[in-house]
Amino acid sequence: MQGNLKATVEGKKNDLGKEFQPKWWGESLGLYVHVPFCATACDFCAFYQVQSDRDGIRRYIDGMRSEAEAISVDQGIDTCFWGGGTPGLLKAEDLNRLCDVVVDRFGQPKSEWSVEMAPSTVKADKLKVLKERGVTRISMGVQSFDDGLLDKLGRQHSRKQVLKAYDLIRGFDFDSVNLDLIFAIPGQDEKRLKTDIRAAAALEPDHLSTYCLTFEEDTAMFVQLSEGKLSIDQDMESRLYRTSWEVMEQLGYEQYEVSNYARQGKRCVHNVNTWRMDQWIGLGPSGASQFRGRRYSNVPDLERWLEARGGPDSGRVDESELTPELLLEDCLIFGLRMNDGVDLEALESRFGRGVTEKQGPILSQLNADGKLIREGNRIRLTDEGRMVADAIGVELM
Repeated sequence: MQGNLKATVEGKKNDLGKEFQPKWWGESLGLYVHVPFCATACDFCAFYQVQSDRDGIRRYIDGMRSEAEAISVDQGIDTCFWGGGTPGLLKAEDLNRLCDVVVDRFGQPKSEWSVEMAPSTVKADKLKVLKERGVTRISMGVQSFDDGLLDKLGRQHSRKQVLKAYDLIRGFDFDSVNLDLIFAIPGQDEKRLKTDIRAAAALEPDHLSTYCLTFEEDTAMFVQLSEGKLSIDQDMESRLYRTSWEVMEQLGYEQYEVSNYARQGKRCVHNVNTWRMDQWIGLGPSGASQFRGRRYSNVPDLERWLEARGGPDSGRVDESELTPELLLEDCLIFGLRMNDGVDLEALESRFGRGVTEKQGPILSQLNADGKLIREGNRIRLTDEGRMVADAIGVELM
């Protein structure tokens, strides 16, 4: 079986003369667009970013068109997600040009088109362009409604700006609006987190994400941690995880992944398809791809990325060939982060094999320890298991 699958990756043709796609690659295709520009760097953020100027933005959009045109693809995209950086930092005219890059090369996304925006960048003319071009979902990085906590994160907006920006977004009637929150911010306790979640839910967004603060290298907060000015309280983090799950449920939001909650029918389709290990193309500096049996990232440097726009493979880093074993492993790890869990029979049907001899006993032990339950062919983590989902993922690798 493995030999046959490898042969298909190397170019087996179907009756239509197109490259045959093994079913384990995944059927849906997403597009990720990385917009690297930020006005300032937040103290906690480790994503690739640079400060913008008009010339840099112009060259970036020209480079995006060049990169998009160099990619050979014979199917439309199901979803599109613009992240950053701060996509909303672009002017309305630049957003329109970037929309042209997407639609001219890949067509209109079939099911969902998300754009991240920071509260301070939300303007009516930008929202008008995005709505008219077919964007269906706005994701706003609120992080907190507490001005004191926002200051500790180095965020460049206030509670007042968040409320104004949200009203403006809702006025354009996008299909879905998401708000991002961060918890375990230094100085935040359970009471302050509950206040934040309730303030967010009071706005009635369709989707909410709550992420535990992590101290990434090369960030201002990591420096403060290394200097002893900040500390990590793991017991408090655990309490805040549980608090977020309990309050979200009380407020009517369904948890469908460790950090994500949605109203009925409002899950983030792009992220779900990613967690299920389908295919996606990443454009822009640091954009990551999983496409046609390969996994790779673009160089995380705007100038180097621009210089490499001479061909479809230029500027790639960390490139590797995908195998059924690797994708099955990732489906298992990321699938267990979702509340629906993993259908073991579906995995075996997709990949032509089941879990490995090493993974089977690990799953059995998790079940014995009360961290995992099995219902027929489906396995999923319990609340206790989700508390240590990252550690479980490492163990299954």
